[in-house]
Amino acid sequence: MFTQINRQSILLNEAQLDQSLLEFLREELRLTGTKNGCGEGFCGTCTILIDGKPKKACILKVRDIVDKSVLTIEGMTREDGALHPLQTAFIQAGAIQCGYCIPGMVLTAHAFLSEHPQPTRPEIRKAISANLCRCTGYQQIVDAIEAASPFYQTNDLIK
Repeated sequence: MFTQINRQSILLNEAQLDQSLLEFLREELRLTGTKNGCGEGFCGTCTILIDGKPKKACILKVRDIVDKSVLTIEGMTREDGALHPLQTAFIQAGAIQCGYCIPGMVLTAHAFLSEHPQPTRPEIRKAISANLCRCTGYQQIVDAIEAASPFYQTNDLIK
């Protein structure tokens, strides 16, 4: 059984299938950008993309990613190692305080902008509503997503 994580093929074995996906990513693959917040799928800090859709890794098992494509925050970097324009927008807008929610927020925003490259501010707020942030008050996060939206209109991004 295989999966693709951050554009790399990963061989899975039978013993891993019932393991928590969050634990597998963090402990076995050392992809620690995926955070453990509530452990119950409510806060969004563990959000990853599975086949381009935001999913909560804390409530999934490894079996849920067999034959699927997974993107974590580590996979957002461009092939030349540069930050993704969305990540740069978060930095420039001051949208990162403690940073704990940011990987999940960035991935949620990435999936949203990939489908809606010219969003309104209310649409952005709705799109990120499943991701909780206790530091920024969301204003800078919405600013960052809005600022990054033109990059999604060029099809020059990792999808």
